[in-house]
Amino acid sequence: MKVVVLISANTEWGAVKDVLSPNKTQDSPYGECFSTMLNGMEYTFFHAGWGKAASAGATQYVIDHFSPNLAVNLGTCGGFKGVVELDDVILVERTFMYDIVELMGDFGAVPDYYASNLDLSWLPEPYPYRVRRGTLASADSDLPPERILQLKEQGAIAADWESAALAWVAQKNGARLLILRAVSDLVSEEGGEAYDNIALFKERTKGIMRCLIEQLPGWVARIDL
Repeated sequence: MKVVVLISANTEWGAVKDVLSPNKTQDSPYGECFSTMLNGMEYTFFHAGWGKAASAGATQYVIDHFSPNLAVNLGTCGGFKGVVELDDVILVERTFMYDIVELMGDFGAVPDYYASNLDLSWLPEPYPYRVRRGTLASADSDLPPERILQLKEQGAIAADWESAALAWVAQKNGARLLILRAVSDLVSEEGGEAYDNIALFKERTKGIMRCLIEQLPGWVARIDL
């Protein structure tokens, strides 16, 4: 089984390299990549880059050039305070983009066009680790506190920069995608604990990425592809 693990943010990628210490990396149009063995199986880790544009392009590139049986995205997200807790791992089952602005026509159809429902029927239960299945909202922006109420009403429990683009492209290609995002920081209508405190995000990201990498073989072992 060929598994490619897409990593988005630069901080997340740095943490992955610290954990896995690759001897050799290769360059792609999007970033570095390398292969490594975990529990006797080879995985390719691919730096997709941050934001929706890089994520969409990198996902298509990986599908075209690697033809993976499974694409995985491991990363962080900002959780809605009072809905999720720090370090909760979200098994993403739905995504949507919330930073699209339509002023010339009917906005009603736009959010649905870029929303994705991830088919997880191939992932048998019980899951190997504790997770929360849920919806992530994505934008090329840190989560604005004033948008939280609206996003909650749309079913989201957390937000990030990339998941919606990754899911949209994977869905268009009929590719299997597993997104596991852990809550690195909490945001409320009053503000975010990591805003103006990048050191906090970086420190928490190190632990999150180590945990997600350690758990990855357990997830893959549950899958019959």
